[in-house]
Amino acid sequence: MSTRKKQPTPPALRAAFQGEPGAFSHQAAMDLLGPAVVVLPCTRFEDLFVALRDSQVDAAVVPIENTLHGSVHENYDHLLHYDFRIVAETNVRIVHNLIAAPGVRFKDLKRVFSHPVALNQCLDFFAANPRIQREPFYDTAGSVKMVVHDNLRDAAAIASAVSADIYGAKILKRSIEDDRQNITRFFLLRRPDQPVLALDEHAKKGWKTSLVFTVRNQPGSLFRALSAFALRDLSVIRIESRPLRGRPWEYLFYLDLVGSTADERVQRALAHLQELADMLRVLGCYRA
Repeated sequence: MSTRKKQPTPPALRAAFQGEPGAFSHQAAMDLLGPAVVVLPCTRFEDLFVALRDSQVDAAVVPIENTLHGSVHENYDHLLHYDFRIVAETNVRIVHNLIAAPGVRFKDLKRVFSHPVALNQCLDFFAANPRIQREPFYDTAGSVKMVVHDNLRDAAAIASAVSADIYGAKILKRSIEDDRQNITRFFLLRRPDQPVLALDEHAKKGWKTSLVFTVRNQPGSLFRALSAFALRDLSVIRIESRPLRGRPWEYLFYLDLVGSTADERVQRALAHLQELADMLRVLGCYRA
């Protein structure tokens, strides 16, 4: 008989996100950390950054861009102000469902609650059902929580299927969003003192590196900065400019490139950019 002791199961990670349980950020947290993740819902984006800074959680999950609405600019600013690492990413297709309290029928509905963005992403549904009024609410999952808690008999919410499960609600109609290519990209953040995923030296493909830098407001400065990647055949897949506070008409440049910081070409490109930039910070290196 074997006398080997069974290894203890590591405790589930704790992750902060913005919104109520069942929000799309909650779904992203489960995608990134597994269904056993222990979550800390936060009211504001800055609250989850503070929770990670103060070690209330092990990680934070933040939306960074959406295929229909572009970047979440507030979170780009937070990435600069807080010293965290991006260690993973995931894409969540935003599927909007019409959800009501148990026993409520579709023909009973007179109003639908949800976040204003979600309501505006379901305009075809409202055009086809003009009797139903749109009611803005602070959160998608929060609207499900409210219609169930208040047992509203003439109202429903628009939110994720996960929120229906959490609050014991009923899905009346699935996937009522106008555009099926509505996808949000999320980052998983960790503190610098925490262990990060080890880079596989033999598997450098399939990695992304995200960084932020500034250059002087001079002719050709951005062109020269980007040449650090072009000269080494590195693919820059995204670049975003944000105003640099305190220096009017100067900008921060957030950039994603294909490659790992374990790759010598990436290392040389970053060293080249360091010579040209006023400020350079690598935000993270992670599996694409």
